[in-house]
Amino acid sequence: MSNSAKVLDRAERIAEEVLFPVAEEVDAADTVPGTHLDLLAAEGFYGLAGPPQFSEMAAEETATAARALEIIASGCLTTAFVWAQHHSAVMAATHSQRPGITDQWLEPLCRGERRAGLAILSATRPGPPAVRAEAVDGGWLLHGATSWVTGWGLVDTLFTAARDASDTLVWSLLDATESDTLSVTPVDMVAVAASRTVQVTFTGHFVPEQRVTGTVPHEVYLQRDPATLRFNGSLPLGVATRCARLIGPSPLDAAIDECRATLDAAGPDELPSARGAAAALALRAAGLLATTTGSAAVLRHRPAERLMREALFLLVFGTRPGIRADLIDRLHRG
Repeated sequence: MSNSAKVLDRAERIAEEVLFPVAEEVDAADTVPGTHLDLLAAEGFYGLAGPPQFSEMAAEETATAARALEIIASGCLTTAFVWAQHHSAVMAATHSQRPGITDQWLEPLCRGERRAGLAILSATRPGPPAVRAEAVDGGWLLHGATSWVTGWGLVDTLFTAARDASDTLVWSLLDATESDTLSVTPVDMVAVAASRTVQVTFTGHFVPEQRVTGTVPHEVYLQRDPATLRFNGSLPLGVATRCARLIGPSPLDAAIDECRATLDAAGPDELPSARGAAAALALRAAGLLATTTGSAAVLRHRPAERLMREALFLLVFGTRPGIRADLIDRLHRG
């Protein structure tokens, strides 16, 4: 069996045998079970984006990593949502040129001994940054607030972005601990509530220079960002796949395969449309499942009801102006 086949086979087993049978319980809970994340770590999936010496589940191809995320999301989107945030920190530790970062951080991150969340949105999106980095002796001070930080209380590390006065992104690995200079506010969402998503506020929070993984001009980052768009597209495909399985054989199966192939083949200019198509497909699939299920679809914490809320969530998660414009156009056209 090839490494890619082994990764996907093991992901499928976890999704079907462990995650999906309790997905409704997780949806109703206030936190993802630690046992879910412990299992993903024990099976090597925290090293999915890292080098093979630290995990036999290291994906050799981007398509394999994307498909593994899709499969885990088909089992439990909430669990997948927390776990997916981890991989950016792994990639940063893998490729960092800063002294000590790879040696100190990579192996613990790949083994899931350290688990990371993302605090990057408010600095990386187009427009003025909501999180700023101020250079001081020995490091940086962070000021501002970043939304949609997932896994609070389930992660110990925040992979964080802030922009300095020259519009350069400063990337760092912080301790996910509240203090006088780092505070959190819970975010109440209609789906994946057990992901423990918060807003993080920095008030002159000090980042030692040895915690900085690298810097990059913001405009350069925006040119690289399409890789993230593809990875995030796996989440709606996971929801659509679960809906299709609950419905049974239908034209939806071919639509999912086509959507996945389009995402895999899309270039930077085509990715926003491909991502919009994936989110629209998840909504269509959830609607088909609700209609097929009948009146039971409006009962709380049943698969059809949960998947419909998750499809709604994925209409707005991780969007960019191009994705949003494509989705609005698709939904207008029907």
